[in-house]
Amino acid sequence: MSEPLAKDGGAPVRGRLLPCGRQRIDDDDVAAVTEVLRSDWLTTGPKVTEFERVLADVTGAADAVAVSNGTAALHAAMYAIGIGPGDEVIVPAVTFAATANCVALHGGTPVFADVDPETLLLGAAQAEAGITPKTKAIIAVDYAGQPCDYDALLAPADRHGLVLLDDACHAIGGSYKDRPVGSLAALNTFSFHSVKHVAMGEGGAITTGDGELARRMRLFRNHGITSDFRQRMTKGSWVYEMVDLGVNCRLPDILCALGVSQLAKLPASVTRRREIAAKYDEAFGELPEVSPLAVRRDVSHAYHLYVVRLELEKLRVGRAEVFTALRAEGIGVNVHYIPVHLHPYYRDQFRTAPGDCPVAEAAYERIISLPLFPSMSDNDVQDTVAAVRKVVEAYQR
Repeated sequence: MSEPLAKDGGAPVRGRLLPCGRQRIDDDDVAAVTEVLRSDWLTTGPKVTEFERVLADVTGAADAVAVSNGTAALHAAMYAIGIGPGDEVIVPAVTFAATANCVALHGGTPVFADVDPETLLLGAAQAEAGITPKTKAIIAVDYAGQPCDYDALLAPADRHGLVLLDDACHAIGGSYKDRPVGSLAALNTFSFHSVKHVAMGEGGAITTGDGELARRMRLFRNHGITSDFRQRMTKGSWVYEMVDLGVNCRLPDILCALGVSQLAKLPASVTRRREIAAKYDEAFGELPEVSPLAVRRDVSHAYHLYVVRLELEKLRVGRAEVFTALRAEGIGVNVHYIPVHLHPYYRDQFRTAPGDCPVAEAAYERIISLPLFPSMSDNDVQDTVAAVRKVVEAYQR
């Protein structure tokens, strides 16, 4: 007889909730921020330039443009390639809403593509199925930290004259065919939210090898004005020109200092994430009710998320009951993501509907994200595995 679940009055595996993700900030990070707070430049200063240079070096890109968050990075990318009314952009259904919202807010139409059933990544066949004469770009999403197959995606993009973008917000530190994430597409967007590999609270960036696209994104982040305050101060001038409509999505020096410090720890962070994922892989390889997502051989996974698929045919309950039971055991599981085309806004405004992306929709009913962050201890990993085993054994058919 299985042990009683915590939600039914049994003892939980953990007394304190283990979060799904968590930042790691140490004294070096605090010192870097403090130094900027005591300097003359809190924003538009030299730390922004330094952060952009370091990020470009880490990702193997020619240039990096820092912005206020990952969503702003997507908007700057849409501005740079001129997305507007009448344009269509291919977007995978399995992603956070921001990937599609950036298209809609610039007047374009996101066209939702289904995903590969094993990896939940956008593939070339799924992308090509949505291409029409109105298509201008494809946004691939490195879901959970696994890079997409960019050589395959480039084939339809080149054939139809489309811009290929990488929403790499999960995948910094990963690589595809020994090429670092950040150098795989014309534009590559990053997020530095608190639970990401580079934790800055908020922050984002775009890497590119195209100098004109970089110039346009710097224009966009600064109200469409051709110079910032530091540039005018250096020249001893007050004159500025607004040449296009833009917004203020600048990233301040305070956060850039934190970003420089965090980027130095990225290799160790990714290594620890991979160690945890390997422990999960080993444990769940022996648990038929749970299947980790497939990982292709030509990538180095960055593991922002560790996502498992529940084999519901072997369980007496659905994902919701498993989710509730794991939370009661002290494991802070989450779900990434509700397919974007199923959200009320897209169903109302773009007439999307259930059945549009059947693979994504079926996967959504089964997936759960387990805790994964670099400061997790081996005991934390063991607790997570124990809780998953406890719950699935209680719900076995």
